[in-house]
Amino acid sequence: MAKEKKPTLVLLDAHAILHRAYHALPDFSSPNGDPTGALYGVTTMLLRIIEDFKPDYIAACYDLPELTYRHEAYEAYKAGRSKTDEALVAQIIRSRDIFKYFGIPIFEKPGFEADDMLGTIAHLTKEEYPDLHVVIASGDMDTLQCVDKKRVEVFTLKRGLNDTIVYDEKAVKDRFGFGPKMVTDYKGLRGDASDNIPGIRGIGEKTATTLLTTFGTIEQIYKKLAKDEQQFLDAGITKRIIGLLKDGQEDAEFSKMLATIRIDALDEFDLATTQWREHADVEGIQNLFSEFGFRNMTGKIQNLFDVVLFDDPAEEQAVEARELQEAAILLWLLSSERTNATLEDILDYGRSFLQTKTFAETKAALEAAVKDAGLWDIYENIELPLIAVLEQMKEAGIKVDVPYLNKMSKKLHKELAALEQSIYKHATTEFNINSPKQLGEVLFDTLALKPKNAKKTAGGQRSTKESELEKLREEHPIIEDILRYRELQKLVSTYIDNLPEMVGEDGRIHSTLIQTGAATGRMASKDPNLQNIPIRSEEGRLVRGGFVAETGYRLVAIDYSQIELRIAAILSEDPSMVDIFKRGEDVHTGVAIRVFKVDANDVTADMRRKAKVINFGILYGMGVNALRANLGDGTSRPEAQEFLNAYFNTFTRLAEYLEETKSFALEHGYTETLLGRRRYFPGISSSVPFIRAAAERMVINAPIQGTAADCMRIGMKQIHEFIEQHQLSSDVRLLLQVHDELIFEIKEDRLNMVVPELVRLMEGVLDESETHGVPLKVEVKSGDSWGTLTENR
Repeated sequence: MAKEKKPTLVLLDAHAILHRAYHALPDFSSPNGDPTGALYGVTTMLLRIIEDFKPDYIAACYDLPELTYRHEAYEAYKAGRSKTDEALVAQIIRSRDIFKYFGIPIFEKPGFEADDMLGTIAHLTKEEYPDLHVVIASGDMDTLQCVDKKRVEVFTLKRGLNDTIVYDEKAVKDRFGFGPKMVTDYKGLRGDASDNIPGIRGIGEKTATTLLTTFGTIEQIYKKLAKDEQQFLDAGITKRIIGLLKDGQEDAEFSKMLATIRIDALDEFDLATTQWREHADVEGIQNLFSEFGFRNMTGKIQNLFDVVLFDDPAEEQAVEARELQEAAILLWLLSSERTNATLEDILDYGRSFLQTKTFAETKAALEAAVKDAGLWDIYENIELPLIAVLEQMKEAGIKVDVPYLNKMSKKLHKELAALEQSIYKHATTEFNINSPKQLGEVLFDTLALKPKNAKKTAGGQRSTKESELEKLREEHPIIEDILRYRELQKLVSTYIDNLPEMVGEDGRIHSTLIQTGAATGRMASKDPNLQNIPIRSEEGRLVRGGFVAETGYRLVAIDYSQIELRIAAILSEDPSMVDIFKRGEDVHTGVAIRVFKVDANDVTADMRRKAKVINFGILYGMGVNALRANLGDGTSRPEAQEFLNAYFNTFTRLAEYLEETKSFALEHGYTETLLGRRRYFPGISSSVPFIRAAAERMVINAPIQGTAADCMRIGMKQIHEFIEQHQLSSDVRLLLQVHDELIFEIKEDRLNMVVPELVRLMEGVLDESETHGVPLKVEVKSGDSWGTLTENR
C-alpha cells in the first residue's frame, strides 16, 4: 500500500532567494526596461518548488529595512556588506506582487529578520500540526539550524539557481560532522564574515569542527575546559588554540547568540492562511508575467492551474497555421522583442494589452494596431508574401553528403582523443574537460595559473570561458589544447555527428527559417540552425563542405557586400562616406585615406586594418575602451581616442546621425529602418545604468542592421516572384539565407541566364531616390559544395 503523502508547508526566505537570483541573472529586463533578473529567478524557484514538493501551503518571509535586535546588540552586525543595488531594491518591492497573485501570504516583523520568521513558524507548527512536513527554501545556510529530523528540511542553493540540495538531519551531519542544533555553535567559534559575526579570531573551519564533534556545544566545551584542560591536549588541541578559547569565550558566546535564529517572532500561526491555491489570482499572475516579459512562464501557469485557453475547443482547432503565422508577425511588428510568438503568447498579449479574449478578437486588434503604427505596408507588401517563400525553402531543403561527414567525424574524434590525452598529461590527472568546475580546479589549483583581472561566474565560480582562457594562452601549453578541444567538440557534437541524423529520405536536410526570429529584423534558423556554422575556422568551412548540389546543379551564393556600411552611408547621408561608395573604392582603404590623410598608394595594411576595426565598431556602438582592445598591438587609450576623434572629424555627418538616432530612441522608445520598420528599446529609459548603456549601444546599430534585413527580405520576395513568373522552380531553388547571403541550387545550363537576373534583383531592392547614389553590390560564388564556393569573375 502506497505511503500517504504528508501535508507540506514551504517557507520561502524571499530576501535570500532574491539576492542569489539577482547576482545569477543580472541582465534580464522587462519590456518596459525595468530589471527583472531577481524576479525571474524567484519565480523560477517558486515554480520548481511547487513542482518538486507539491506544497499544500506556502508562506514568504521578508527582511524589513529597519535595524533588528542583532544590530542593537552589536553595532557592527552585517557592517561589511555593501549597499544594496537600486535595481535589486526595486525588484524586492515588486516581488511582493508575485506572492500576492500566487495567494502566498507574507510574514515580516520590525526588529526581526526573515530567518527569525521562518524559524518561528517552523517551531510553532511542531505542536499544533505534528504531521506537517515543513520545507524551508533559502539560499542562506543559517537556516540549517532549523532542520528537525525529516519534519523540517532545508531546500537550498549550492550554486546559481539550478544546483540545489535538500538537507534533512542526516544530510547536515554528513556534510558538517555535527547535527543542525550545533550550526550556531560552529558560527560562534568560527564566525561568519558575510554577517560580520566575529567568532574567535584564529579558529577556522577545521578546528571548530574538531572541537564540536569532540566536546559538544560551546557551553559544553567551556564546562569541560574549566574542569580538565588535559583532555583537550589529548584530543590534539594545541595550547595555542586552548589559549584562544580561554580569551575568546565572551566572543564565542556572543557570536552564537547573533547566529541563533529566534523562535519567538510570532505569537501564533494560522496554517489556513497559507493555502495558496485557494487565494491565487491566475489572471493577475499572467498579466504580471506579461508586464515582466516572462514569456516562457505562460504555459507553466496554464498547466499549474489547469487554465483553459478556449471556452469552445472548436475555436482552438479553427486556428490554422497560416493565421497563427500572420498573428505572430503582427505581434512582432508591434513589439519587436516578442520573437517567434506561440498561440499562448499571442493570446496572453491580447489579454494583457488589447483587452481581447479570443484569437479572432486578438488578431483583429493586432491588425488595427499595426495600421495605427504605420506598419501595414511592411506587413502586407514584405512580410505576408515572405511566408510562402520560407515554406518553399523548407520544402526544398539542401542535399547532404553523409559519407563525407562520417569520414570527417572519424578524423576529428581521433584528434579529440589525442587532445584529451595531451590535456591529461599537462594536468597530471584525468578529469572531465567539459566540466567548468573541474577544469577550474585543474587550472587554478593544480596548475596555479593566475589570469589577470580574473572574472567569476554569476554563482561565484572561477570562470573558464574562452575570453578568460585567452588571457592564459601564453602561460601554459594546456590552454592551447583546451581551446582547440572545445572548438572541435562543439563542431562534432552540434554538427558533424548530428547532421546525418537529420537527413530525410530524400537525402536532404529541411531546416526552418523563422521569419520573426530576431528583434533586429534578421531571420533565425532552427532544426538545425545552419546560420551558426563557423566560417572562420578551417573545420567550420569543412562542415559546410558536407552540403552539396544535386547532380547537374551548382550551388550559388550571392552575398551583399559590406551592406551595413553602405546602409550607414545611405541613412546618414554623410558626404565623405557616400563619396567612397560612389567612387567604387574599397571602403576600408577609403576611410584610411581620409582619416590618416594619405594618398591611396601610401595606405599600409595596418592602416586598412585599423580602418576596418573602427568602421564596424562604430556601427555597434563601440566606445574608446573597446576600440583600444580591438585595435590591439599595444594601442593606448589616448591613441584610440585620437583615432576615434579623427574618424568623427572626418565623417561628421555620420557622427551627428548616430547621436540623432539615440535622441530619437530616447524620445520615442524605438528606432526605424529606412522603410519604417520599428525596433523597440524599453531599456533606453531605464534607471539602471548598465541596462540603459546596453540599449544605447543596440540603438545605434538597429536602423542599420534592420534596413539590411529589410533589403534581404525584399530581395527574397522579388526572387521568388521572378522564379514563379518564369516557371523556373525546377531549375532554380532558393535554399538558405545566412546573414547577408542567399544560397541557391541552380541547374548548370541555366547559370548564365539566371545569375545576372538574381544579381540585378538583389542590387535593386532600394529605389535610387532612397540611396543617394550609394549602390548596393553583391558578390557571387559558385561550386559543387557550400564549403568550396569560388568567386565568379
